[in-house]
Amino acid sequence: MLLIHCPYCEADLPELEFRHAGEAHVARPSNLADITDEQFEAFFFIRENRKGVVFERWRHLHGCGRFFNAARHSVSDKFIRTYKAGEPKPQLSEREIAAATPIGRGTPANEPIRLTGEGDGQ
Repeated sequence: MLLIHCPYCEADLPELEFRHAGEAHVARPSNLADITDEQFEAFFFIRENRKGVVFERWRHLHGCGRFFNAARHSVSDKFIRTYKAGEPKPQLSEREIAAATPIGRGTPANEPIRLTGEGDGQ
């Protein structure tokens, strides 16, 4: 089970207490009524969803109920840092990123999916 640090409660708590709330630091257009359908689609639906370090919003649903942000590695699922909503995106050190990055093959979250019959002569 993952332990997630709530920056408001200042405690490491089980992941079951939290709810993922999407990508963090998404700026809402100031002129929402004036943008095109394509611009609205990009704002509302399109997210980076990349491998590596991602910045996300989380909510401590079964605790203080507050939203906060987290830097997490999307492959290893390790949380690098959590910080309060409204704070700027932190500059992460290479050391922090390296500590959360899978070393390579042999790491369950980094293993490729192997389909039945693949590589066994079938």
